[in-house]
Amino acid sequence: MSDAVRVVWDDALTSYNFGPSHPLAPVRVELTMRLARELGVLDAVELTGCSPATDDELALVHQRDYLEAVKQVSKTGRPDLAYGLGTADNPAFPGVHEAAALIAGASLTAARAVWSGEAQHALNVAGGLHHAMPATAWGFCVYNDPAVAIAWLLAQGATRIAYVDVDVHHGDGVQTAFYDDTRVLTISLHESPRTLFPGTGRPEETGADGTAVNVALPAGCGDRGWLRAFHAVVPPLLREFQPEILVSQHGCDSHALDPLANLTLSLDGQRAAYQAVHRLAHETAGGRWVATGGGGYELVQVVPRAWTHLIAEAAGVPVDPATPTPEAWREYARRRTGELPPLVMTDGRVPDYRDFSEGYDPADPVDRAIMATRNAVFPCHGLDPMP
Repeated sequence: MSDAVRVVWDDALTSYNFGPSHPLAPVRVELTMRLARELGVLDAVELTGCSPATDDELALVHQRDYLEAVKQVSKTGRPDLAYGLGTADNPAFPGVHEAAALIAGASLTAARAVWSGEAQHALNVAGGLHHAMPATAWGFCVYNDPAVAIAWLLAQGATRIAYVDVDVHHGDGVQTAFYDDTRVLTISLHESPRTLFPGTGRPEETGADGTAVNVALPAGCGDRGWLRAFHAVVPPLLREFQPEILVSQHGCDSHALDPLANLTLSLDGQRAAYQAVHRLAHETAGGRWVATGGGGYELVQVVPRAWTHLIAEAAGVPVDPATPTPEAWREYARRRTGELPPLVMTDGRVPDYRDFSEGYDPADPVDRAIMATRNAVFPCHGLDPMP
């Protein structure tokens, strides 16, 4: 396998655009790629273009009647509420099929590169639309690109794929696609469904033989608790499952500044999560890693820095958190958004955590969330739920 790292990008990926008042603004990925380029991060990767996913590729996850409905909305711009198209979350717009199919195609391009051995890691920061369901648009997502990439890998002969989702929202669409498929281990760390959309992702949702794993964290959880939960659940399961390939979704809406959720991670805590996923890809999946973006609605302060760190981590050229953001990028961001951009690549935090092996505290809501998940799924994998 090549040790190359590929980043899939086409300016047309910003055409997935629900309008000027919608939270999922494409400027976030535009600013990410601009920042990564200005910092020299893209010099360490192979940039590659992409083509739209075909109907047959999309049909690996989505129903054919849904594809036809999306195409019709794409032609006319008129809503089709029966398929979730034209809601406040998923406004109808001309060209929606082409835009969503290109994002799915970008994640397929990343998956092909890793599966073929042309690259060790591959990223699509415009992807991660993990809510889309087989027959409906849901949660800003029309086609579920991570699920399509995983389904394509299974069709190529993969027998064990792990999916790790660190978005603040439950990865419900990917879980739904593979809920009864023991070849796919889905792990989602997210804010509790008691306080956040989509209202799913409870520990009791365990899928086939414990292959759906949900860590539902309390509102207000920050770096220390989040990293404790991640390390208490994800590494043991990946080490036991031994996937052939690791697919991850890196929504950065767990950040304290995100306007749509209630976790309080810092950029530095998120960067620590990227490092952990990278290490686990090498330890458990032979280095085969496909990564996508996801949610993230603080468009200037958070998303560009977070995903630039993600690309840099995958490329093996991590950016020193104290690095200033380039003046050219700050000026561009000001002109594009009217906002004052961040000056450095850090929030000034030093993320640490207490390892769960040091003991369980039943009075701690994070520890209770960890134990609920471990009790629900660890025995299915032959693991002891107790620390």
